[in-house]
Amino acid sequence: MSKIRNFSIIAHIDHGKSTLADCIISACGGIQNRQMSAQVMDTMDIEKERGITIKAQSVRLNYCYKGENFVLNLIDTPGHVDFSYEVNRSLASCEGALLVVDASQGVQAQTIANVYTAIEYNLTIIPVINKIDLPNADVERVKDEIEHIIGIDCSNAVLVSAKNNIGIDELLSAICEQIPSPKSSNDINQQNPLKALIYDSWFDNYLGALALVRIFDGSIKVGDEARVMATNEHHTVLDLLYPHPLSPIKTKSASEGEIVIIVMGLKSLSALQVGDTITLENNRAKQAIAGFSPAKPFVFAGLYPIDTDKFEELRDALEKLKLNDSAISYEPETSLALGFGFRVGFLGLLHMEVVKERLEREFRLDLIATAPTVTYRVQTTAGDEILIHNPCELPPTNNISTILEPFVHATIITPSEFLGNIITLLNKRRAIQTKMDYITQTRVLLEYDIPLNEIVMDFYDKLKSATKGYASFDYEPCGYRPGRLIKLDIRVAGEIVDALSIIVPEINAMSKGRDLVSAMKEIVPRQLFEVAIQASIGSKIIARETVKSVGKNVTAKCYGGDITRKRKLLEKQKEGKKRMKAIGKVALPSEAFLSVLKID
Repeated sequence: MSKIRNFSIIAHIDHGKSTLADCIISACGGIQNRQMSAQVMDTMDIEKERGITIKAQSVRLNYCYKGENFVLNLIDTPGHVDFSYEVNRSLASCEGALLVVDASQGVQAQTIANVYTAIEYNLTIIPVINKIDLPNADVERVKDEIEHIIGIDCSNAVLVSAKNNIGIDELLSAICEQIPSPKSSNDINQQNPLKALIYDSWFDNYLGALALVRIFDGSIKVGDEARVMATNEHHTVLDLLYPHPLSPIKTKSASEGEIVIIVMGLKSLSALQVGDTITLENNRAKQAIAGFSPAKPFVFAGLYPIDTDKFEELRDALEKLKLNDSAISYEPETSLALGFGFRVGFLGLLHMEVVKERLEREFRLDLIATAPTVTYRVQTTAGDEILIHNPCELPPTNNISTILEPFVHATIITPSEFLGNIITLLNKRRAIQTKMDYITQTRVLLEYDIPLNEIVMDFYDKLKSATKGYASFDYEPCGYRPGRLIKLDIRVAGEIVDALSIIVPEINAMSKGRDLVSAMKEIVPRQLFEVAIQASIGSKIIARETVKSVGKNVTAKCYGGDITRKRKLLEKQKEGKKRMKAIGKVALPSEAFLSVLKID
């Protein structure tokens, strides 16, 4: 056990985590050169295409250092704020972390968030400065930033270039020397019961549901009866596998300090919840491992099949996807405009994009996504409190006492030249400043409390545009606060389109309504009758646009003759248009439901 090292790689997006992981695997001989590929630990096509890590991946490596054989359990974690849940559960099973910082970009917002998580878990942190061979690399400035912002001593920081394989041996030496081995709580005379933390689970078509665990106490072997403590069910251990990106390595037994995949032949993931504890049936642990919380969705959106007959296929697709992504939640809902679909909960906007793309690619579905919303708490006049995931669930105004909206604590790091642009943007989003600190003469750290609803739409894009792509952004939830909010409805031809309803601040309702009906006017197809597009608050209309009718020349067949013939045809057309306006239906194209996202 003294030769085991469990560690994660944490960093901001694009600071070189996956490339560094490739170098470490290659240096340890975990994969032969002919089998090696870029981002070898990223298993999904969408990860390789976008160049991002979505799901944390583990690998067990053997490394000989000073004549002794070490076991390195490496976990490569995502860098985007939406997948911070993956980072949390990976760090819960480690003793150390490599903090990777780009030598040209310096400390970014997500770097700080991940480090604080590692500090909460009492991990040993090794600062690693990557991309030192770039022409604009400034190692000394980056060291100063890490010491000033995070407070970690960087005098022994490891300098590497993962792309050109520079400094990898020094890094492996630091891992073996600085990261502590797993601590044993076993008595010399007595074997403690097994305690294994499930920190990831997924579904394999051949092996069934798999649990990736970190063993904190005891040992497990093939043939043991394992008990899952939350569900109180026991199953036979059919196989044990050490994680590997190409093909997991079989083992007969695993003991404390190790990371291993447990195969029990389960047909669903419901029995293997992330954060749960596995123990043995014949020697049970009294208490589960504490301090691990499940993922909570922040953003909710409706997903509807364009072909309404594909509803059951969408249900099956979501069930299968949840087997490999436990962070999503879903429940059926019905929309008058879109038919049957699901209200799906996501960790953030990028998570929503990835899930929608995976459903369309892997299950060949054509989907419409409604505008994302957040969870509101509504206190009614009767004294009850209800959670609202969908604007259509909001009770009538006279039944509402207070609406509480979720806030997040945001950290933004930006070059000082863009400070004015960012403050203007944040003021428009109802943000409250809590801190401003000049890290260096040219870089500023800002901390703001912002309503979550103000950042789920397009905030990240606007922030990047305002700073030419140089600012970095990270956030974490910080509770609910009361707000003056109202529901804004969109009516097409007099009927409310429930999928277009949104909850907005009262002060912005008029402008938001005008912008939305203007955007809708360009999208709604012209009919044989005039179509009124209206924005309303309750029964009060606050904005209106009219889509002109398609002209049809009914007098084209009259070649001369009495004028009364033409008048008769025009009157008949007029009556027909009136009747059509009363009973006519307008089919909205899928772009109409995305127009909410494109309002500036």
